Amino acid sequence: MFLLAPVILVFPISFSADAYVAWPPSAWSARWYVALLHNEEMVTAFRNSLLIAACVTVITLVVAMPAAVALTRWSFRGQDALISLFTAPLLLPSIVLGLAILVIFAGYGLVSSWPGVVIAHLVITLPYALRVLMTGLGTMPSFVEDAAGTLGAAPWQVFRQITLPLMTPALVASAALAFIVSFDEVVISLFIAGTQLKLLPVSLYHYVESWTDPLVAAVSALLVLGTLGIVLIVERAIGLGKAVSK
Repeated sequence: MFLLAPVILVFPISFSADAYVAWPPSAWSARWYVALLHNEEMVTAFRNSLLIAACVTVITLVVAMPAAVALTRWSFRGQDALISLFTAPLLLPSIVLGLAILVIFAGYGLVSSWPGVVIAHLVITLPYALRVLMTGLGTMPSFVEDAAGTLGAAPWQVFRQITLPLMTPALVASAALAFIVSFDEVVISLFIAGTQLKLLPVSLYHYVESWTDPLVAAVSALLVLGTLGIVLIVERAIGLGKAVSK
C-alpha cells in the first residue's frame, strides 16, 4: 500500500477541476482528459511511442529468441562472455548508457531519428527479453525435443512444433516486458530523440518543467490503466503466475 498509494492518488487528481495540482481538489471534472485529446503534441508523442515500442518489441523477440536458443542449448568457448556482453546494459546507469549511445550515434546521424531511437531502445530491452527466454528454455524439459528428433523430426520442425509452443509463456512475458520498458524509457530517449521526434515520456518530462496542471495526472492514469491492461492480457492468455515463473 505504501508503494501503490501515490499511484492511486493519480486517479482522483486527474479528475480535478482546478487549474493546478492540489489535494483535495476543490471540484471534480473531466476537463483534463478533454484537454489531453486536444493537445496535439501529447497525441503525437503517444502515437510515436506506441509505434516505436511495437517495433522494438518485434525486433527484440526476433533477435532474443535465436540468441537464447544458442546460449542455452549449445556449449561453446566464450559463452559466458557473450552472455555478459548481452546483459551488460542492465548494469550501467541509464544516464551513462544514454550519453555513450549519444556519442556513438552522433557520428552516424542517428540522433533524432526513428532508427536511432529503435536501436537505442533495443540496447535496454534485449537483455530483459534474453534473460526471460533463457530462463524459460532452461526450465523446459529437453527430452521432449530429443524425443521428437529421434522420431524423425527435422531441427526446424522440432523448433516450430515443440520448442516454440512450450516457449509461449516466456515469449508473451518477454514481449510485454520489452513493450513496457521501451514505451516508458525516458533517460535514453532524452539523449537520442532530440527535439524533432516527439515521444511521450520526453514530452511529459518537458511539460512538467513549465506546467503544474492535472493534465499530467490524466496521462499517468491512462498509462496505469494501459499497463494494467497488458497484465490482464498476459493473465488471460497464459496465466500471470505461469509467465512470472518462467
